[in-house]
Amino acid sequence: MFGIPNATPCATRKGTQMSKRLFTTTAALAVMAALPAVAQDCPIKVGVLHSLSGTMAISETTLKDTMEMLIEQQNAAGGVLGCQLEAVVVDPASDWPLFAEKARELLTVHEVDVIFGNWTSVSRKSVLPVIEELNGLLFYPVQYEGEESSKNVFYTGAAPNQQAIPATDYFLEELEVEKFALLGTDYVYPRTTNNILESYLQQKGIPAEDIFVNYTPFGHSDWSKIVADVVALGADGKKVGVISTINGDANVGFYKELAAAGISADDIPVVAFSVGEEELSGLDTSNLVGHLAAWNYFQSADTEANEGWVEAWKARMGEDRVTNDPMEAHYIGFNMWVNAATEAGTTDVDAVRTAMYGQEFPNLTGGTAVMLPNHHLAKPVLIGEILEDGQFDIISQTEEVPGDAWTDFLPESAVLVSDWKELGCGMYNTETSSCVQIKSNY
Repeated sequence: MFGIPNATPCATRKGTQMSKRLFTTTAALAVMAALPAVAQDCPIKVGVLHSLSGTMAISETTLKDTMEMLIEQQNAAGGVLGCQLEAVVVDPASDWPLFAEKARELLTVHEVDVIFGNWTSVSRKSVLPVIEELNGLLFYPVQYEGEESSKNVFYTGAAPNQQAIPATDYFLEELEVEKFALLGTDYVYPRTTNNILESYLQQKGIPAEDIFVNYTPFGHSDWSKIVADVVALGADGKKVGVISTINGDANVGFYKELAAAGISADDIPVVAFSVGEEELSGLDTSNLVGHLAAWNYFQSADTEANEGWVEAWKARMGEDRVTNDPMEAHYIGFNMWVNAATEAGTTDVDAVRTAMYGQEFPNLTGGTAVMLPNHHLAKPVLIGEILEDGQFDIISQTEEVPGDAWTDFLPESAVLVSDWKELGCGMYNTETSSCVQIKSNY
């Protein structure tokens, strides 16, 4: 899925035009490189676009705090390109249309050089037209559904092949789950992810009737009927597992209802894609021991780099504050941006984008994250088991897995690749050898 198809002897007209454009762009970059460097305007403004109020504040406030800490650390180390960094923080308040307005404000009023932000996919898709129109640059730090590749976004969270698929394989192979309850919040990420998982499970031999799918609104609190439906799924004695794409504070009610129903991880295991240390810090985890989460990072990772990161975080925020996966994604993305801007000698979006390809930075769990031409990272997949103290016992960890913008498990996506470095295209059809417009299902 990541390889670039070989050129055919008879190139299409569109392919020839693309080659000419790439040649022209390369020549233009060579000319630009020969010009004297333009002095960088100071301070360098970093937009922070995370909800500080509303249903997603439980998850996103920590990411605002993370960005402020990273910026402070960079300023203490001398800043970037001789300039200090300035955090410009806005609150889109868990209101998806407001995310677009705040992104426009960051780019046009505050004139930020880069934006780090968003959590939900619906908020990212709200922002996408704005940053593409204004040629902004967004670093998106949260696991998502894939099926997207914008030249204006670097996706530092997990694509489905770096979280959802490995977690499903763990259920199938290690826990021998036979029936699946796919429970999600009703928006883009859970629906697209579950669409991929339904297709994947059926390809693995799970009948459609053994897959239960349910969606609830943000902030949903009454989980009694849904939990009862999940329990009923296993009435025939088959092993049931829950794959959860529930987001935000709705998780509180869901896990409380599981505990109230007396359901343990041995009875019906749950693997969550949006529950990490931060969410667990607000829950009584005594009845959740043994349930799972799949991420690319856990605070419990035993490395020297992670020990230093956790120590710095707690020194700044307090001993009770925990670290989590999207924080590491911001940590990697921010440091890659700093290095790319330094390499480019400017914070200009086009120049930084070019310098981002192939950037490497040590991740906090061991190994090295690499930025791919499809604007996704290569990084490891971890599965953790919930402990009574709200931390995770890491029970499975892979080598670095390259993030895939287009899944192999939907026919219309399996023929697509994203390569912004060589092809200048986020949606290259390998069957027609052509670049097409990015599709949108929502």
